[in-house]
Amino acid sequence: MDDKKLVKSNSNRVVCGVCGGVGEYFNIDPTFVRLGFVLFTMAGGSGLLLYLIMAIIMPEG
Repeated sequence: MDDKKLVKSNSNRVVCGVCGGVGEYFNIDPTFVRLGFVLFTMAGGSGLLLYLIMAIIMPEG
């Protein structure tokens, strides 16, 4: 059984490591995760709010 945990990335971080951590968890390129946050932010601001919440809640990796 794989013990994957959603944590902030230490190696793939630009601001807080949230997108890098999500990308590593789902095994996708963090650039796509960053693009998703940008699109959600431009579509009403929910991306920025979600990013801030995740930056506070996610533990360091």
